[in-house]
Amino acid sequence: MLYMHQESSLGITSQQQFLPPLLPLHPSVESQLKLWVSVPAGGLRGATVVDALDTLYVMELQEEFQDAKDWVEKSFDLNMNGEASLFEVNIRYVGGLLSAYYLTGEEVFKSKALELGEKLLPAFSTPTGIPRGVINLGSGMSWSWGWASAGSSILAEFGSLHLEFMHLSELSGNPIYAEKVMNIRKVLNRIEKPHGLYPNFLSPVTGNWVQHHVSVGGLGDSFYEYLIKSWLMSEKQDSEAKSMYDKALEAIEKHLVKKSPGGLTYIAEWRGGILDHKMGHLACFSGGMIALGAEHALEEQKQHYLDLAGEITHTCHESYIRSDTNLGPEAFRFDSGAEAMATRLSDRYYILRPEVVESYFYLWRLTHDPKYREWGWEAVQALEKFCRVEAGFSGIRDVYTTTPSHDNMQQSFFLAETLKYLYLLFSEDDVLSLKDWVFNTEAHPLPVNHTDFVLKTSMQ
Repeated sequence: MLYMHQESSLGITSQQQFLPPLLPLHPSVESQLKLWVSVPAGGLRGATVVDALDTLYVMELQEEFQDAKDWVEKSFDLNMNGEASLFEVNIRYVGGLLSAYYLTGEEVFKSKALELGEKLLPAFSTPTGIPRGVINLGSGMSWSWGWASAGSSILAEFGSLHLEFMHLSELSGNPIYAEKVMNIRKVLNRIEKPHGLYPNFLSPVTGNWVQHHVSVGGLGDSFYEYLIKSWLMSEKQDSEAKSMYDKALEAIEKHLVKKSPGGLTYIAEWRGGILDHKMGHLACFSGGMIALGAEHALEEQKQHYLDLAGEITHTCHESYIRSDTNLGPEAFRFDSGAEAMATRLSDRYYILRPEVVESYFYLWRLTHDPKYREWGWEAVQALEKFCRVEAGFSGIRDVYTTTPSHDNMQQSFFLAETLKYLYLLFSEDDVLSLKDWVFNTEAHPLPVNHTDFVLKTSMQ
């Protein structure tokens, strides 16, 4: 079992039993809890194992980590046919394997990451080099999501490859991975941005925007995150990434950041010039991102951005405490009298998402304001009370009832992100220090200081 040590700012110390056994190693529990193994990965199994590797290692769960390593070594089959998300395979599997390698030095993780990374390359065979979103890992065929407008690729998907691909080139000695993601930058810098904003849908054929829908939540989110983190990972040498981040954040603040009548700061969505006063749970990562960027902003802007990060994180906390479960809905609105609450039945669910506690973690590390640990402990208690089930943890269908209906799904990101960020929130700052590590969008830590390779590839 995993245990998470929690210490509140009130001086209360407790030992909280918090995590079930490593579920994919015990198939008998599948009847009780659907294991997140194949939905985005085309039959590529073991998402929970690979996503949890670094969490197990950091928490010093040696026996469980060894079990997971043995599974990767003996049972992880990469030759699977089926529909796989380029984005999900990259952030969960490639990111998880890279992180496990950098933390342990175990060659099996490096070799699996490189083998899997090579299988993703055919997705980039488009007229622009912008990859399509779906790939068959067995055949190499790729295509766009059926729901994506006019066969477009998704900003958050093709824009969240940079961290992992730079490391793949570094480890393999093959510049092709770095070249692929640097080309994405070239396409984005060549195209006009409406009001400096990046729409969510881009044609991989023409290199033009397909619709003018802008979101810092789903479909857009991690693109912005990877800009500031690419700069940090390069030991602040990737000035192009920093410039793109600064300009994007300036446009977001000018056009999307709003304040509700009740004084809550939020980031709206933009649909062809019309604001949709909705904020998704996914957008709540932005408090942490803006705080991380604030550390490295111009001196006169640092406090401004740190304040903005705190205000957004406060709003996301409000979305939690305004529910009956102290867990937040999938999306919440600021219209028709609603503030930080879901107004549609379809938005009332919680699937163990990490973005809110992720921002608590960053704000704690950067300010040491005790309220972020207090808020994190609220989330721990709510997860234990409403999401704990016999076989693990489950999402709930309605955060506004204290007798919730479970969805019987434990997402792999719960182990990769939600629990890791909560654990780190209550750990010392030198445990995965922000000076030495950059977290990918699945919370897999990747080391800083691959500057020589970054500079070499960016100048070619």
